[in-house]
Amino acid sequence: MTNTTTSGPDRLTRGEVARTLLWSVVVISAVANMAASFGGADTWVHLVCGAVTVLGAGTLAVRSLRGRR
Repeated sequence: MTNTTTSGPDRLTRGEVARTLLWSVVVISAVANMAASFGGADTWVHLVCGAVTVLGAGTLAVRSLRGRR
């Protein structure tokens, strides 16, 4: 009988998925902010992109610091 619910080394954890999604959000929002700069977008677009980037980076930093304890 085989165990189908094993959590071997190939299995992704929720933390790894969350970290990958947060990095994706940070990169996408930073690129969107850069594109808005080159495109001459309104100020609110820059503010939204910057806020999303800061929140994502801050969340990554907090998760990293909490993981060291």
